[in-house]
Amino acid sequence: MATITASPPRIGLPGLLKRPAVRKLLFLALAAAILVPLANARWASGTWPSALTVDFSEPLAKASDWIIDNRDSHPLFLYFLGHVSNVVVIAVRAVYLTLLAVGWAGVTALGALVAWRVAGIRLALGTGTAFLACGLLGMWVPTMQTLALMVVAVVASVVVGLLLGLAAGLSDRMDRVLRPVLDTMQVLPAFAYLLPVVLIFGIGVPAAVLATVIYAAPPMARLTSLGLRGADGEVLEAVASLGSTARQRLLTARLPLARKELLLGVNQTIMMALSMAVIAAVIGAGGLGDRVYQALASVDVGAALAAGIPIVLLAVVLDRVTGAAGERLGAEPEPRRGLGWLYALAGVVAVAVAGRLAGRLDWPDSWVVGIAEPVNRVVDWMTAHLYSGVPVIGGTADWAGHFTTWVLDPMRDGLQGLPWWSVLLIVAALAWVIGTWRTALTAVLAMAAIGALGVWKPSLDTLSQVLAAVAVTLVVGFATGIAAARSDRLERLLRPVLDVFQTMPQFVYLIPVVALFGVGRAPAVAAAIVYALPAVVRITTQGLRQVDPAALEASGSLGATSWQQLRQVQLPLARPALLLAVNQGLVLVLAVVVIGGLVGGGALGYDVVFGLAQGDLATGLVAGAAIVCLGLMLDRVTQPTERRAKKGA
Repeated sequence: MATITASPPRIGLPGLLKRPAVRKLLFLALAAAILVPLANARWASGTWPSALTVDFSEPLAKASDWIIDNRDSHPLFLYFLGHVSNVVVIAVRAVYLTLLAVGWAGVTALGALVAWRVAGIRLALGTGTAFLACGLLGMWVPTMQTLALMVVAVVASVVVGLLLGLAAGLSDRMDRVLRPVLDTMQVLPAFAYLLPVVLIFGIGVPAAVLATVIYAAPPMARLTSLGLRGADGEVLEAVASLGSTARQRLLTARLPLARKELLLGVNQTIMMALSMAVIAAVIGAGGLGDRVYQALASVDVGAALAAGIPIVLLAVVLDRVTGAAGERLGAEPEPRRGLGWLYALAGVVAVAVAGRLAGRLDWPDSWVVGIAEPVNRVVDWMTAHLYSGVPVIGGTADWAGHFTTWVLDPMRDGLQGLPWWSVLLIVAALAWVIGTWRTALTAVLAMAAIGALGVWKPSLDTLSQVLAAVAVTLVVGFATGIAAARSDRLERLLRPVLDVFQTMPQFVYLIPVVALFGVGRAPAVAAAIVYALPAVVRITTQGLRQVDPAALEASGSLGATSWQQLRQVQLPLARPALLLAVNQGLVLVLAVVVIGGLVGGGALGYDVVFGLAQGDLATGLVAGAAIVCLGLMLDRVTQPTERRAKKGA
């Protein structure tokens, strides 16, 4: 008797057409069949047609000349922008002189005091040690310069973000208006903020502070709005039933209920402000960032590391203190807490006065420990012994050269060899399949704007570096995230490492890769990988751990192996988190690949750095606008709509 086996159901053409992705791709194929022959007949060249390029250099040069000529005479500068610039300069200088007047002992004691009262004695000792390390490295004055700029920028960012967040949280119309603006601002690389403020305010502290405020205010605005909109409705109804006004409800209910989100916003604002304040050294911010920038320009790894360590220490301390403040918010108040603050503050004043009377306000030169020369000797040894010629594995320079030859060059040549219309079609297909026609249109227009700006080939060069870095980041990040999700011990071991890496400003990542690989495109890609990896690992781990345990139990009861559970249950259910990891990986990689122009990354990053360094704002602004468009396009092709994300979940 013949055995009858059930054949798998066949999906016919009608079944395929019911799938939204297939219908979208068929529509694109039909549109391409009509439009591509017309475009090819009109513009036969494979690269972006010169007829579709708009020359912005002349109008930008005229605008730059007009601004420079009218800075001292036009009412806009005399009665508004000039006052803004003066206020910023006065505020930063006042904070800087105050820090110097308090002295190194007073500043260290004050930092330890705040950490102690907020987070306990352990973090207080760490904060004091961090400030002392800044002095020991000979970076006390640059650290105070960076800290002064940070204080002013953070206060302004918090105020601006709070006002925007209040408007978005209390008004649906303002929320709809501000949401796309904040979305766009958060995906733009930090370098893109430098050129517009330089065009208006010139090189110097005012431009650096205002660029930092623009970059750091969006997180505060978003989290303020989120906190206000997430307030408990029953509490608000109870307060309203007592006859309170809208202002009273805001001050007594909405803001107190949103205090954790507000403090998280302050934390994120501080971290982004520090990152931007360091990058703003390119436009004359001074401080630690300027020391790193000058050292990288001369490939002095030792000097760069001496300035980079205080930046990392500042970032870790600020992150830990503000994070601890958020965790303790709402806890039971300690007895005699006010008196404790008073006694501790009196101790800080006593330390500062003692330092002034002893004439020890400045960090003593005899206490400085020079690490630049020993570090450079180590780098020289690495250059002689590890860069090339290492048996079997080769050297770091060999790795960088092979990666450039086998990965970066073919990807760049492949992208630049594609017909321009095929690039637009690929972008449209990716964005529409994962999102809506609006996201596809936005992505295509952003890519077309790059061609219209006349920087098609440099942009594809930057895109090739981004794609190569993202590919490595996702492979390593997904593998590490899956391992951490399946092992509590590994997750605990990785947590402090990821915490430190996520608090380090982008600039700092360039130092070790220059020491290991020299300069070029491969080091820029390596720095981008290291910078984006922690976010990908964290999001992947969190997404897999949040999968419904009932689904895992059900699959286990059916005899599924651990590998089958991962492949058939966890990964499909964690799809929204994995897509978010891809999105964040792309955005973070782009940010550092652009900064890689400082270490030989070339392409758009080099154009921005060249424009800033040479005062050629036309070149710099065009490259900056292309970076904005590239970031917007990458965000749209990897960010699913809320409806699709929920459906995938």
